[in-house]
Amino acid sequence: MPEKVVPVHTLGDRAASKLATVTKTPPQYQDITPRWLVRLMDWKPVEAGVLRVNRVVKGSKVDVACGSRGEDLPETFVNYEENPREYTLNSISTVLDVQTRVSDLFSSPFDQIREQLRLTIEAVKEKQESELINNPDYGLLVNVPASQRIQTLNGPPTPDDLDNLISKVWKEPSFFLAHPLAIAAFGRECTRRGVPPPTITLFGSPFLTWRGLPLIPSDKLLVDGQSTPATIAGKTSILLIRGGEQKQGVVGLFQPGLPGEQTPGLSVRFMGIDREAIGSYLISLYCSAAILTDDAIAALEGVDVGHYHDYK
Repeated sequence: MPEKVVPVHTLGDRAASKLATVTKTPPQYQDITPRWLVRLMDWKPVEAGVLRVNRVVKGSKVDVACGSRGEDLPETFVNYEENPREYTLNSISTVLDVQTRVSDLFSSPFDQIREQLRLTIEAVKEKQESELINNPDYGLLVNVPASQRIQTLNGPPTPDDLDNLISKVWKEPSFFLAHPLAIAAFGRECTRRGVPPPTITLFGSPFLTWRGLPLIPSDKLLVDGQSTPATIAGKTSILLIRGGEQKQGVVGLFQPGLPGEQTPGLSVRFMGIDREAIGSYLISLYCSAAILTDDAIAALEGVDVGHYHDYK
């Protein structure tokens, strides 16, 4: 017996949606992160593209006298390093190409050029934070002095390890910087000891703290060389940073007054339209970072992020 066909007497959703005005969102870019490090760093303009960090020679002592008997005063001076380090700004650049036909016909409700520029600039800024940490020349992780590097006591990051890190940057430390997996591993060690770390609010978001210092997450501090490891295991490092030029700490460097400047150190310039009707935009960001004194930064190395406990 043939199957009975039920007639359709109502307009279907799929057909009706062709005539409907739907609510749209701007393009959502999953790789965008908050980039807390860039927000927390003190930024110094570098007019000529080069910063020379003048330091006092290590071990220099200033002779002073303390007394009331009118003895001869000591004669002294402070010696400077003869070959101070110079930091040159690094460029992060790309060219955005947009077909004018696309921007002419498909710019409602969202301007195609504006959205393309927004997403490209976000990608450039993500690269900026990665370079601030990992660049082989000026990256913070690479430039931690040997005397400021310590190993974990047993692998997982414990309160004792972070206390040891604080002892290295004891003069007005500002914040820890760690991969989210490392912060989670530290939280587990605190839970096991019964000392859950308190939280504070910065930029409207909550952060775990230790000894009053916030643990700032960044996936640019890699775990086994990866930003997003395939498994919740591996090893990484945790940094402790003192920020600011006034505190002889860590500073970010940028080039001020660029043509087409959008934000400090970042510019967008229109390069013209070629004979194939493709408009090009040059996006450039100039930045670097400098560690003004050795004790402005320290690294906890060999941090195991894959250790768990059975809680009773």
